[in-house]
Amino acid sequence: MRRFIVVRLFQAVITLLILSLAVFLSVHLTGDPALYLLGPESTDADYEQMKKAMGLDKPLAIQYGVFLGNIARADFGESHISGQSARKELIDRLPATLQLAGAAFLMTMVIGIPLGILSAVKRDSIFDHAGKFFAVAGIAAPSFWIAIMLIMLFGAILGWLPTFGRGGIDHFILPAFVLSWSGMAGVLRLSRSSMLEVMDSEYVKFARIKGLSERVVIFKHALKNAVVPVLTFSGLTLAGLLNGSVVVEVIFAWPGIGRLMLQGINHRDFPIVQATVLAAGFFYIVTALLVDILYAYVNPRIRFE
Repeated sequence: MRRFIVVRLFQAVITLLILSLAVFLSVHLTGDPALYLLGPESTDADYEQMKKAMGLDKPLAIQYGVFLGNIARADFGESHISGQSARKELIDRLPATLQLAGAAFLMTMVIGIPLGILSAVKRDSIFDHAGKFFAVAGIAAPSFWIAIMLIMLFGAILGWLPTFGRGGIDHFILPAFVLSWSGMAGVLRLSRSSMLEVMDSEYVKFARIKGLSERVVIFKHALKNAVVPVLTFSGLTLAGLLNGSVVVEVIFAWPGIGRLMLQGINHRDFPIVQATVLAAGFFYIVTALLVDILYAYVNPRIRFE
């Protein structure tokens, strides 16, 4: 097990290095940062001075080494727009994104898994058809369209829920549901297929032959084996919720990292873009690493393979 963890840690570090290189090169591929910050009225002397101040006069390899050193200290520089530290702005927005992703993940698990189990247990019933329809709609319908429809219904027409900003629990309902929309569909489909596969297995049939009640067969024998693949998908779903909230945060004016990332891209605020992209990649890689380790504990065959 120790070797398995070491290998996964090594892979995670390599992935982070590749991500950092991609983020570093993206700044240079989108144009000259010094020229963009100075504007068209700058002189050659101003340009050379700005390049020297930003370290752009050094070879690319040295610039990347300095960039890695700054990342290790969580120093992303200062925002060109606000003048504040990019790290501070990231930390200020982080709780909002974590809270929204946590609420969406809770909705995904609480709604997706029970509906998937019910759909499998009541195969070919109205519950099964409704579950499959919800799963298809969750994958096919885009999040921004769902968000607009919910804002019109619960905000403009009924007036039951707030449609923008971060506040009490009622402010979480609409953005969390929209953010968890596709995740719920995926968890539902996976729970259903995994449960159907387990329900047709020999040990479940043997449990029924022994005279055990259907409740015991489902929850004691079938569910604990069917939940293993759902566990892996749920971890990756959580990582996706942390990183996939840009559209939701913009539509609902949620003050999170996703909205900060878009603002940085629109204004070409390179420190903000680098900080948010690296943070999003870090969340995804760390979550995937933890899921791999947890999955290896649940299913020992993985770590031996």
